[in-house]
Amino acid sequence: MALPPQPWPTGAVDELEPLVRRVLAPNASPFTYTGTQTYLVGSAEGLAVIDPGPAEPEHLQALERAIGDARVLAIACTHTHRDHSPAAAPLAALTDAPIVGCAPLAIEGGELRADAPFDQSYAPDRVLADGEQIAGPGWTLTALATPGHTSNHLCFALEETGALFTGDHVMGWSTTVVAPPDGDMADYIASLERLHARNDRVYYPAHGPAVHKPRQLVRGMIGHRRLRERQVLRLLAETPQTVLELVPQMYKGVSERLWGAAGLSVTAHLLDLERRRRVVRSGDLWTIRT
Repeated sequence: MALPPQPWPTGAVDELEPLVRRVLAPNASPFTYTGTQTYLVGSAEGLAVIDPGPAEPEHLQALERAIGDARVLAIACTHTHRDHSPAAAPLAALTDAPIVGCAPLAIEGGELRADAPFDQSYAPDRVLADGEQIAGPGWTLTALATPGHTSNHLCFALEETGALFTGDHVMGWSTTVVAPPDGDMADYIASLERLHARNDRVYYPAHGPAVHKPRQLVRGMIGHRRLRERQVLRLLAETPQTVLELVPQMYKGVSERLWGAAGLSVTAHLLDLERRRRVVRSGDLWTIRT
């Protein structure tokens, strides 16, 4: 999807509902849409900051203005990509609030994985397990484990209003990249199915507009992933192929600058199919299992 025309409301405070405000970070890109959206949940008596975003001085200043004299009770991160969690530490230093939410990600061998770079400095004061809650005056946030985009991904449900903060698990403008080895397609689809079984009123994603028909969108996303899986199987049934050969056939009309990310999701499908004994590989070449 193309970016909307500028100007974007970067740094402005948008009130979405009485308990929820949004501040857009200045990090627009083909992978972040108009930028990372940081959410302030609560009131002057006490609030939580969800996905503080990149540690850009301009964004931190915008958050400081938005917070004003309010008491920050928690800084909550859905996952540890660098467009989501790096501002947590400087914001914690500014507000004295604890950093809570997703677990830090253990980077194997000290190397970054294939997905968008991870925030290796992320150090939470409290890791929230599935179903654990944080609360303030008039609000309660429940952590929902939603692995797939990353293994440590959480969503946060605002119990009082039926809103769900979906991070990158469900975005309001595009499908989500699932990048092995940390991203896992089977986990991602299972997490989508978990959300589809819920009855949330609205989704507030980290990128893109609010989703006002969430179950309909999630049902379509599950169908889209199943369609991609069938495409992979159909193309491999014709001839063994590499990921680099599959991507142009599966993503016709998509800008070539996005093919790298598309290839990661195709790889995630192939690894899932391999575990299910539907395909086999020899080096970079994949084929239908006979």
